[in-house]
Amino acid sequence: MSFLTMEPSNQTFKALMSNGVKYNVPRFQRDYSWDQEQWEELWEDIENLNEEEHYMGYIVLQRNEKDKNNFVIIDGQQRLITLSLFVLASMNKIQTLIKEDVDRKNNELRLMGLRNDFIGMLSRTTLMSYNKLVLNRNNNAKFKALTEDLVPLLRRNLTKTDKLMSNCFEFFCKKITKKSGSDVVGFIEKITDSMLFTKIIVDNNLNAYKVFETLNARGVQLSTPDLLKNYLFSKVVNNNQRTVDENELNDMDEKWSTIISELGEGNFTDFVRYYHNTHYSLVTKKRLFVNIRNNIQRPQEATDYLRDLSKYAPIYAALNDAEDKLWGNPDYDSVKPYLKAFKLFNIKQPFLLLLTAYDKFSTDEFVKLAKYLYILSIRYNVIIHSSPNEQEKTYNTLAIKISSGELERASHIKNQPEFKQLYPNDQAFQSVFKYHTMPSRQSNKKIRFLLTEVENKLANTASDYNTWTLEHITPYNITEEWEKYYQGQHHQAVDRLGNMTLLIEKDNQNCGTQLFNEKKAIYQNSHSKLSQKISEYAEWNSETLESHQDWLAQQAVKTWSINYE
Repeated sequence: MSFLTMEPSNQTFKALMSNGVKYNVPRFQRDYSWDQEQWEELWEDIENLNEEEHYMGYIVLQRNEKDKNNFVIIDGQQRLITLSLFVLASMNKIQTLIKEDVDRKNNELRLMGLRNDFIGMLSRTTLMSYNKLVLNRNNNAKFKALTEDLVPLLRRNLTKTDKLMSNCFEFFCKKITKKSGSDVVGFIEKITDSMLFTKIIVDNNLNAYKVFETLNARGVQLSTPDLLKNYLFSKVVNNNQRTVDENELNDMDEKWSTIISELGEGNFTDFVRYYHNTHYSLVTKKRLFVNIRNNIQRPQEATDYLRDLSKYAPIYAALNDAEDKLWGNPDYDSVKPYLKAFKLFNIKQPFLLLLTAYDKFSTDEFVKLAKYLYILSIRYNVIIHSSPNEQEKTYNTLAIKISSGELERASHIKNQPEFKQLYPNDQAFQSVFKYHTMPSRQSNKKIRFLLTEVENKLANTASDYNTWTLEHITPYNITEEWEKYYQGQHHQAVDRLGNMTLLIEKDNQNCGTQLFNEKKAIYQNSHSKLSQKISEYAEWNSETLESHQDWLAQQAVKTWSINYE
C-alpha cells in the first residue's frame, strides 16, 4: 500500500485553511523559531507579488483516521504559523479601525470573516478561540492569546520562542499600512490566494521515519531534528511502566533545545550520525534514521539515547571549534592545532574516535590520539586522497572498541591492524607528495598551513601559518621577463607545492614578479628555512623544481610521521 493516501496536490494558503480543517503541531515538535531574516524574506516575496503565484514549498500532513479534516503537521509548521501571524496582523489593523469607530459595522463583519476563513471560531460568550492551527505545548497558549486579543504579548516572562511569535506579529503590523478595512481584506485575499503549497498527506499509521526516508528520496527535505525529537520523545512518553510527569518533559525539552542551539540545525544530523556510529555498526546519513528506529524502541533506550545526545553534543561542538571553553584547561593546549587542521581541511572522520575517547581516555592520551589522527589525516586525506568510506569503516570499528573499554590508550589505537592498514607508509606518502599540486587561489590557507608545518619542523619552532604569506617562485601570472628567462621552457606547474614558499609580508611585497636571481637575495635573508633552502639553487627551472619538491617530500615524511619503532 502506498504511503500516500492521495497524490500530492497544490493548494494556496487560503485553500489550506478553508473547509473546517484543523492542523495540530505534534506535542514535541520544535518550537516556533523563525526570526527577522525569514520574516523579511517573506515580506519581500509578498511585496513582489504581481498576479503570479508564489511557491511556498511542501507541507507534509498526517491525517487523523477518525476525522478526515484533522491533520498532524509533519513538516511545514514554521510557514503556517508565520502566515497565520501575518493574517492576525491584518486583523489587528481592522480591530484598530473598529475601536476608532471607522465603518464599525462593516469592519466587524470583515474581522469575523477573516477569523472564520483563516484562524478559527471565537466563542461569543467566553471570547475564547477555537483555532484551526493548534501549536505544540510550548507555543499554543501564547498563540491563542494572540488570536484572541490581536495585540502583542506582554513582554514579561516570555520565553524566547513566544517572543519570536509576538515580534513576528508586530513586524507585520508595521508592514501592513492599508488605510481602510476593505483595502486590508483585499490585500489579504490577494496574498493568501497567491501563496502556493504542495500538500502531501500520508497514512496516519506510518512511522515518521519512513515518511522522512521516502520523501527525502523524492527530493522533499524535511526537518530532521523535528522528526528525531518526535520519535524519541514519543517513545519516552509511551511508557507502560511509569508515567512521565510534566517537569521531566520540560527538562527533556530544555536539553533538546540546548543541543540544537549548540550545534545549529546544519550540524545536527552529522553529530547524531557520528554519535550513533560510536555505538552501532557504521550507517550512512541516508540510513541513519531507519537504523535509530530499529535500535531504539523501548522507553529506557530512548531515555538513554536522549541523555547521551545531550552529553556528547557539547563535545562535538567543541571538536569543531578549537577555541571552545571545553579546551580551556592548559593540558588541552596542544590539541588545538590538530582541531584547527581538521577544520581547515574539512576532515571530520576523526570525530568518530575523539567523540568517544574524550571521556574514556585521560587528557594526555586524548591529545596523543588527536595527534595520531591528525598525522594520518594529512597523509591519507589531504595528500593521497584515499577513500573516506574505508576510513569511516575502520574508525567505526575502533570507536566501538573504545566505547566497550577494549581500547584504553592512544597507543592501542595506532597499533591496531586496521589503523596501520589505513596509515600510508613513508614511500607511498613521499611518492605522492613529490608531485602534489594545490590550486593556490582556492587553497592559499591550506598550502600555508602545510608549508608552515614543514617550516616548523625544520626550524624547531611553532609559528602560526597566519604569520606567513605565500610566495610563488615562478609568478602565478608570468611576465615577459620570466618568459625570456625560461626561453620558452616554463611549463612547470605553477601550483605545485615545490614552486611555493613562505615569506613575511614585507619580503613578499619586495619579491613581486622579479626574476629568480633577484629573489634569491630576499630568500637568503628571510626568516624562513624553506626560502633559505631555495636560495641555494643556482637557477629555477623544471629540473630544479623536481629536485626541490623531492626534497620537500622528504621533509614532509619527517613532519607527519607516527613512530612505529
